[in-house]
Amino acid sequence: MKGTMKYLSSKLIKTRVVLKNPQLAAYVPQTMELTAKRLFDMLKLYRMVYIKPVCGSRGIGVIRIEKGKNGFRYQEDIVNQSFRTFQQMYRSIQLRIGNKPYLVQRGIGMLKYSNRPFDFRVMVQKNKVGKWDCTGIVARLAHPKRVVTNGSQGGTIYAADELLTKVTNPIDAAKLIERMTKMGLMTANQFSHFYPAMNEIGLDIAIDRQRKLWILEVNTRPDPCPFTKLSDHAMIESIISYAKAYGRVYKLNCNKAQSSTTIPRNKH
Repeated sequence: MKGTMKYLSSKLIKTRVVLKNPQLAAYVPQTMELTAKRLFDMLKLYRMVYIKPVCGSRGIGVIRIEKGKNGFRYQEDIVNQSFRTFQQMYRSIQLRIGNKPYLVQRGIGMLKYSNRPFDFRVMVQKNKVGKWDCTGIVARLAHPKRVVTNGSQGGTIYAADELLTKVTNPIDAAKLIERMTKMGLMTANQFSHFYPAMNEIGLDIAIDRQRKLWILEVNTRPDPCPFTKLSDHAMIESIISYAKAYGRVYKLNCNKAQSSTTIPRNKH
């Protein structure tokens, strides 16, 4: 069965695949199925975590939770809630998520620009001879009022080097892009080992303030919409060409993401 599977929806299963590679495991934030005890313990350890639907996409349902000196708070979408006790907060979260399976993941203090966190989507696809190529990397800057960076949640899309050079020098930016490329290829090969029929993956990679890379999530049916927002169309054209060779045609309805090239500079 595994040999014919092209897509995986469970974020927990995908995390376990990555963790089976010792080299990659060092770049995976602690991630596990959500229970009250696990959430409490991880908040005690990390102070900030994210909870996400086990099977979800486009940043829908993602909640950031923080433990402060005087209690707990969480944010989902643009809604903020504060609580004196963990029990009060957890009851509120249960009402929001219902019976839907969720995971809890250590929060990463991502690099920020204009006080907005950003991460990266790394696209990796099989070429015509079945080898993996990294076909594109974009940066996604979170909407000022939201906790996720997804373009579908109003994030702003940048060329990776454009945003990185706003927070570091060009040489270090190039090195970070090279490291993300290598991580993308290593992850794709790891998935191929278990699911040889897969043709594409999209990694969501965060970089923390110490310049460590973190694999937040692996998408096995990635949406290339962010790449349509770049002024240089070389990446999206390459992505479409690769996909066509293995029989996937994208529906590029990309209206919600913002492009850095269409926003006045003083609005960032």
